[in-house]
Amino acid sequence: EHRTAIEDRAFQHRQLDATLDILEHRLRGGRPAMRMRKALGEAAGTVKRAAAANQFKGKSGAILDIPAPEGIKIQRLIVIGVGKGSGLKETDFLKFGGLIAGKLNAASEQVTVLAELPDETMTVEQAVSVATGLRLRTYKFTRYKTKKKEGEDTSLRAEVSIAVGDVAGARRAWAPRAHIVDGVVIARELVNEPPNVLYPEEFARRAQQLKKLGVEVEVLDVKAMTKLGMGALLGVAQGSARPGRTVIMRWNGGKRSDQPVAFVGKGVCFDTGGISIKGAANMEEMKGDMGGAACVVGLMHALAARKAKVNAVGAIGLVENMPDGNAQRPGDIVKSMSGQTIEIINTDAEGRLVLADVLWYVAKKFKPKFMVDLATLTGAIMVALGTEHSGMFSNSDELAERLSKAGQSTGEKVWRMPLDSAYDKLIDSQFADMKNTGGRHGGSITAAQFLQRFVDGTPWAHLDIAGTAMGAPKTDINHSWGSGYGVRLLERLVAEHYETKK
Repeated sequence: EHRTAIEDRAFQHRQLDATLDILEHRLRGGRPAMRMRKALGEAAGTVKRAAAANQFKGKSGAILDIPAPEGIKIQRLIVIGVGKGSGLKETDFLKFGGLIAGKLNAASEQVTVLAELPDETMTVEQAVSVATGLRLRTYKFTRYKTKKKEGEDTSLRAEVSIAVGDVAGARRAWAPRAHIVDGVVIARELVNEPPNVLYPEEFARRAQQLKKLGVEVEVLDVKAMTKLGMGALLGVAQGSARPGRTVIMRWNGGKRSDQPVAFVGKGVCFDTGGISIKGAANMEEMKGDMGGAACVVGLMHALAARKAKVNAVGAIGLVENMPDGNAQRPGDIVKSMSGQTIEIINTDAEGRLVLADVLWYVAKKFKPKFMVDLATLTGAIMVALGTEHSGMFSNSDELAERLSKAGQSTGEKVWRMPLDSAYDKLIDSQFADMKNTGGRHGGSITAAQFLQRFVDGTPWAHLDIAGTAMGAPKTDINHSWGSGYGVRLLERLVAEHYETKK
């Protein structure tokens, strides 16, 4: 049995247990902190000499790692530069936490973080961000490794204490943040799993583990989806020996009368391209074509675990896009749940077909305040934006602005792209209501125009996360192939704008 992060908290044995075990004394008054500060004061000369020898100027992110001087009962002293110290943002403290984690090793059993900014002591929120960066950076996916390289430790554990003034306040602030980090880890785990392990039925089973947190979970099988008329999604799934699934997750933490907010994820557990088959090079990466669905599951975990005061719907369409004798062909015409017909031009433009039926289902059944869908949808968005931003398309200026600000705060950045009737015309078909691709030019835009035809006027945003959810360059807070992108972004969106106020 393949155990998962959702059902087995023991996944933490593969990562640093960086719980915020805060010192029980105030930074300036508590004896442990005071002893450490006194010892560091005595070692100031050694630190200055080491800084000069290594040309350490304290630039943001620069690291000075030296053996601790005699008289201090620690092995190493690590100094991390914070730059001028003014105007530091949440993302800076996430980075500092990641940098600290990057310097830990198997010998790091107990670590104390004493943060000294130029003009002030670290605040509660800054400390929590450091702890968040610590945990995010130290996540590793090593489930299938039976051997390790010399010097490699895949079971690093350490107790990290972060000294702050307001201990009780820091504990309160860390509790919900820990659940959010767990949601990111869950999303990373799902994206990293191999496709022979994580196929639609297994993905649905793992999503059902959210029931333990009070989330209502409904799984629609092929019979149920056929009855609903989900011909677009089922057209993609029909080429695989493994049947498709749609999973609906509901967290009811708000008032009964409140409209829900909704999140929809593309869950193509493996994408060969179908009959329009992809080239062999790097096809193994198509196990990550369910990054949107992984994010939605991680997000629903985060909201439920921290008992968010909001009604939220998470919906994921789960399929494999395979090229067997029953696979749909270029030239086929399918009928979506909305009643609109779609000419299949390219079977490798399959994610939008899956999302079309799930978006329509959510819009009609739940009538949400808004919908945000996430999908590793197009290579074109990577040509436009690389791996620094996800492409954002929206019919709501308010929703787009809120997503942009949440992206800047969390570091999961988005960049708004255009929607326009001129692009929409590119997906008109002479044989059906539309076709599933508009050609090479503006590929990510025409994909978004396609999706917009299935939102039924609901305020909506589409996030194309092809460049950010998997295989993106390593960062200070992520060394995993699957990044878990979107969980922190969307949780922040909900927390700042859509929760019921006390």
